[in-house]
Amino acid sequence: MSLINQVNGLVWGPPMLVLILGTGFFLMILLKFMPLRRIGTGFAMIWRGRKRGDASTGEISPFEALMTCLAATVGTGNIAGVATAIALGGPGALFWMWCTALVGMATKYAEVVVAVHFREKDERGEHSGGPMYAIKNGLGRKWLWLGVAFAIFGGFAGFGIGNMVQVNSMALALESTFSVPTWITGVVTMVLIGLVILGGIKRIGAVAASLVPFMCVAYVLAGLAVLIVNVDRIPAALDLIFTHAFSPIAATGGFAGAAVMAAIRFGVARGIFSNEAGLGSAGIAQAAGTTSNAVESGLIGMMGTFIDTIIICSITGLAIVCSGVWSSGESGAALSAAAFEASLPGFGGIVLTISLVIFAFTTILGWSYYGEKCWEFLLGAKSTVPYRIVWVVAIPFGAITQLDFAWLLADTLNGLMALPNLASLILLSPVIVKLTRDYFRGQSTELSAQTR
Repeated sequence: MSLINQVNGLVWGPPMLVLILGTGFFLMILLKFMPLRRIGTGFAMIWRGRKRGDASTGEISPFEALMTCLAATVGTGNIAGVATAIALGGPGALFWMWCTALVGMATKYAEVVVAVHFREKDERGEHSGGPMYAIKNGLGRKWLWLGVAFAIFGGFAGFGIGNMVQVNSMALALESTFSVPTWITGVVTMVLIGLVILGGIKRIGAVAASLVPFMCVAYVLAGLAVLIVNVDRIPAALDLIFTHAFSPIAATGGFAGAAVMAAIRFGVARGIFSNEAGLGSAGIAQAAGTTSNAVESGLIGMMGTFIDTIIICSITGLAIVCSGVWSSGESGAALSAAAFEASLPGFGGIVLTISLVIFAFTTILGWSYYGEKCWEFLLGAKSTVPYRIVWVVAIPFGAITQLDFAWLLADTLNGLMALPNLASLILLSPVIVKLTRDYFRGQSTELSAQTR
């Protein structure tokens, strides 16, 4: 535990945070801030991507691919992660989460573009992509070890961060709110997840497309209800967030005080944990989408970061600061629950618990596919069925066991996924820029032809 703690401190320390933010900013400059200028285009692409295209170009629709990505990212990070950042870094941490998301849109765009551009078909004729394939097919054999490293980190990290940790959060939330025994949560979740993932990416995509939009809208509406109750406190909350992003905050109530570095560190780290920009995972799901253009997939993929952090995490963070419970000394999901309960007495905590359960459930679905593709890259398609069985069997154990070590190890492996991914994005940046330039130049030519 002590050794992993030290490694974790290095993995998520200032150098890694600078590397992730620096890579995102570097890509944003190269792309001439295109991700920020094309947010409207991204939403339009999501709407257009609801229809599944030619089966020869992918297994699921671009919309289902985005929902699978959101299924994996919209999870405990949006509820517990945001609260932890504020509890340890103060309200200013939310500002740094926003910065991480805006810069992360360029990173997420680039990840998806190379994942789709360098994807390949596996032995079953299904499309496979992600950082490991981008490294293998984009950088060549001499860099293959980087792709192998990513697949190993992702293959093992999934069992912690995307499986056991998620079901553990579900089980504890249901036990504290509805007195449901943890083992029952584990068994029911195991059965439901098994029914979905044994059907492969098509069934995962279909379930994600049904559940994710509903859960996101429902949670945003509940969060807006909290903000409406506290509408008179919103200006003061925003003042706190912007002020303490750049100045230390003194101890108050149960809050121990925090330096600016703490706000930056926890804001950036929890922001990355929530939206996964820089980890490379989004490209794995987007590569299964029916598309013949990597840039269009990238425009859809980058919107996952915007929806996840700028919309959903902001709702959680503002609810915590506006309700005044941020300085209570609570942390994690308990702090978010306190914010909702304080503003919506009697059912605020219940709403948050149900949201946490659905978020965690969909995260298990999304990450099951990420892990599957990592192991397929390492061991071939023959590993798929054994992997799915092990993934499903691990769920009840996650529900009933103490996971401090599993959480720490998975968090460390999750961070290590960023290293091969960021290296490949920097090395492949000329390809990303060329594909982007060619796509928008072609669009301009098309428009001018239509005008004539």
